[in-house]
Amino acid sequence: MQENDLYREFMKGVDVQAATDEFWAGVASTPTALRKSVAQSLQVSRPRTPRFRPGSSIIPSVHRPPVVASDRLLVCNYGAGLLRFTQFCDSINVPESERMPASEVLVAQFAAAHAGSASAKTLNNWLCGLQFWHVINGTLWPSASLLHHTRRGFSKMVPPSSHRAKRPPVTIEALSILFDNLDQTSHLDSAVSAVAMVAFWSCCRLGELVIPSMGLFDPLKHVDRSILPLHISILQNSTRSTSIHIPWTKTTKERGADISITARPHCTCPLAALEHHLFINSSIPIRAPLFSYRDTSLDGWVTLSRPVFIKRCSDVWEAQGFPALLGHAFRIGGATELLLEGVHPDILATQGRWNSRSFLDYWCRIETILPLFLSASFSTQRFIELDSIMDSFAQNHHLPRQATST
Repeated sequence: MQENDLYREFMKGVDVQAATDEFWAGVASTPTALRKSVAQSLQVSRPRTPRFRPGSSIIPSVHRPPVVASDRLLVCNYGAGLLRFTQFCDSINVPESERMPASEVLVAQFAAAHAGSASAKTLNNWLCGLQFWHVINGTLWPSASLLHHTRRGFSKMVPPSSHRAKRPPVTIEALSILFDNLDQTSHLDSAVSAVAMVAFWSCCRLGELVIPSMGLFDPLKHVDRSILPLHISILQNSTRSTSIHIPWTKTTKERGADISITARPHCTCPLAALEHHLFINSSIPIRAPLFSYRDTSLDGWVTLSRPVFIKRCSDVWEAQGFPALLGHAFRIGGATELLLEGVHPDILATQGRWNSRSFLDYWCRIETILPLFLSASFSTQRFIELDSIMDSFAQNHHLPRQATST
C-alpha cells in the first residue's frame, strides 16, 4: 500500500476541507467584526464562572495570548489536540518556528509520548485537530508512513482503563417497565415517557429531543412547539403515524431531519405517549421546547433536560433491579428490537436516518451487545437469519461483506 493510501485510510470519514470551509465562511474581514461575529455565535444563556481544569495549563507565550472566552475561535472539538501538542512541545523546548508546520518526526514523537496513557480514539481526535489547524494556516500536514506506523503501535498500547464496559441497551422489557412505573398523571413523567418511547421506536439520538442542560435551549438546534398541532396520517392498514421536523442533527447540521413516529399496538406506543404528553402539558408557549412540562410548584413550565431525563429513567430501572443506562441505549436498543422483529435494514436505516455505510458500521456495534439483548422470545435461528440479511444488505449497497462479521 502506498503512503497516500495509508493516509487516506487513516483519515477516512474526516472531511477536513469541508470543516475548514465552514470555519472560514463565517469569519468577518476585520478583527473587530471577527470578535463580534464569534461572540454572537456563542450561546450565552446564563453567567458562567471560569473553571480551571487540572492539566490544561500551558507556558505563557506571545504566540498564545490569553483571551476571554467570548473572543475565542472555537475549532469544533479539536482544541484538545492543540492543547496537548503545545504542552508536549513546551516540555521538550521545541521552538515555535518548528511547531507550524510540524514535521512528521515531531508529530510522531507527540503521538508516541502518549502511548499507553490515552485511547486510540483520543489520539485520532488530537491528530485531526492538528491537521485542521495546519489547513487553516495554509501549511502542509505530514502524511508519510512514519505517522501511520506510530499510530498502529499506539493502538496496541491502549491502557485497559480507556475501554468502557459494555452497557446493555434498552430492551422492550426495560421500556415496558419504564412505562409501568412512570406516573402518567405527572407532568414530568409524561414528558419523560414521551421522549423515551419516541427515542426508542424512532431510533433517535437524545440530543434531537431534549436539551443538554437547563438554560441551553437553542431554537436553531432544538425542536419547539411551533410544529404543533401534529398532523396525523392514517395508513392503509389503519395504522396512525406522524412526523416532526427537528431543525438540526449531528449529521445533517442546519438542514435538520424529519422523525417518523408510528403507532404500535403496545403500551410503549410512541405516538400515544407523545399525544398524552401534549395533552397533559398543554398551555405552554409556542416557542418552548417540545418536551417542556408544567411545574405546578412554579406556576409555570420547565424544559426537560437530558440529565433530568436520564436520572428519572435510572431511578425507575434501579428500583426494579435494572442497571442505569446511557442515553444512547435507546437508539441502539430500538434499532436492535426492530431488526429482531423483521424490519428490513433499508427501512430501519431510513427510520434512524443512517446512510448505508453508517448503518452497516452501526450493525457491527449492535452485534457486540446482542447477547445482552436476546431474550427467550427470540431464537438463535432468528439471529442467524438476521446476520444473513445484513450480509445481503452489504452486497446490495456494494459494501465489504467482512464489515458485518463479528
